[in-house]
Amino acid sequence: MEGDSEEADAEKVREILCNDCIEEEEKAVLKIAFFNTKDYDRIFFTKLEEEKGPGTYNCELTYLESRLTRETASLAAGYDAVCIFVNDDASAEVIDILHQCNIRLILLRCAGFNNVDLEACRKYGITVLRVPAYSPYAVAEHAMAIIQEANRRLHKADRKVRENNFALSGLLGVDLHNKICGVMGTGKIGECFARIAKGYGMNVLAWDPYPNQKLAEEGLLKYVTKEELLQKADLISLHVPLIMGENGTYHLIDKDAIALMKERVMLVNTARGPLIDAEALIDALKQGKFQAVALDVYEGEDENVYNDRSDEALPHSITARLQMFPQLVLTSHQAFFTREAMQAIAVTTMENARNFNEGKDPGNAKVV
Repeated sequence: MEGDSEEADAEKVREILCNDCIEEEEKAVLKIAFFNTKDYDRIFFTKLEEEKGPGTYNCELTYLESRLTRETASLAAGYDAVCIFVNDDASAEVIDILHQCNIRLILLRCAGFNNVDLEACRKYGITVLRVPAYSPYAVAEHAMAIIQEANRRLHKADRKVRENNFALSGLLGVDLHNKICGVMGTGKIGECFARIAKGYGMNVLAWDPYPNQKLAEEGLLKYVTKEELLQKADLISLHVPLIMGENGTYHLIDKDAIALMKERVMLVNTARGPLIDAEALIDALKQGKFQAVALDVYEGEDENVYNDRSDEALPHSITARLQMFPQLVLTSHQAFFTREAMQAIAVTTMENARNFNEGKDPGNAKVV
């Protein structure tokens, strides 16, 4: 009898293991509509699949060139998930359409999620996963690069030399050494920027609603009030998320904030455009307030981001008005754009998809 019992137990174990194998084999492939595809997206995501091997993530990507908008959201029909970027529209109206298409997951291949209506996602039970960190160094290094380009007028200098004009007129900059750097937001990117500024010999002041006291304890920076930072800093760099509503960060830099700043201050934004009130900034630029301004993001950029509009005139846009000022440098949402960052975005996005499909905890990638 004892032998029969052992054999029966063994048979049950074999049956369980066999069922698990069948479940694993039959796990549904997650079908993802990849919106707003650029050549480099296809390259890095395809290369990842080649390196990891087909089937590693149990996902099927369909690359679409269209941005996600109200007009294109119906293209998601027949898919389980959509993958979108910072300039895609995931407003409530679009989420309604995605729900009708039976979309269960929104994969953000970026850290920010201010373009997603989270309440609508909660209403329909749509999961939203992001890439919480890819390369903070990429963004921080770009911030310092473009503010120095604006400060030392490198954009003008290059054009002059290419036209055989070697005069130095109009190219006067200022030293950063011994100046005060104000870092607004001390997450990973803000910390990286503070370390770069420290390397230039700057004294770093910081403001953050949730200060990281370890950074202060090591002597990297000193936390002060927002008002004190605005009043004392020679260079101000923005690294906070865009938060709407009362006590949010929308128009963190408005006319009142600019009025507190020093004359000939420098300002750089590689975070989110609406952190700065564009009209207030333009008014201050007209009055000669700034030594240098560098913007990788800015209010009113939406129609321009990642689009080639070189054959169009932009006479009435904020972009055209900003381009009038010689002390200002504009780039188009490229702060993140390094090989290392793109590799990290591809890996994290696909891991998020696999975790969702397998019911695993996505950790801090989860937004909703």
